[in-house]
Amino acid sequence: MLRILMILIPLALTIFAFIDCLNTPEDEAKHLPKIAWVFIILLFWVVGPIVWLAAGKQRTPPQGGRTPSEWHRNHRTTWVAPDDNPEFLKSIKDENKKDESLLKDWEADLRRREEELKNREGGDEPKDEPGK
Repeated sequence: MLRILMILIPLALTIFAFIDCLNTPEDEAKHLPKIAWVFIILLFWVVGPIVWLAAGKQRTPPQGGRTPSEWHRNHRTTWVAPDDNPEFLKSIKDENKKDESLLKDWEADLRRREEELKNREGGDEPKDEPGK
């Protein structure tokens, strides 16, 4: 059991450091280019990952912020979702009012045409001209 742990722990450390190095932006890798850190982590099995975790990555968050919460607090200039944008919601309401008025006009026209059709079928002509 101890022999397996002696292999699994450094392997897990190497995998963790390798993935962490790959996910780190190029400008946050310290002292060496990122590709050099990848080779160090993979070639020097136990020492490479420890050196990467200790000195290879900038551990303080950058000034601009890269996490979503920092970006949300400090740098949001556009709306994330349409329902967060009051201008978009207003345009939806205006469009809805236009659609409702158009629908009312269509319904009134349909009622008028139905009445005309009923009058024709019943033998009654529409009385548009009072002289006849």
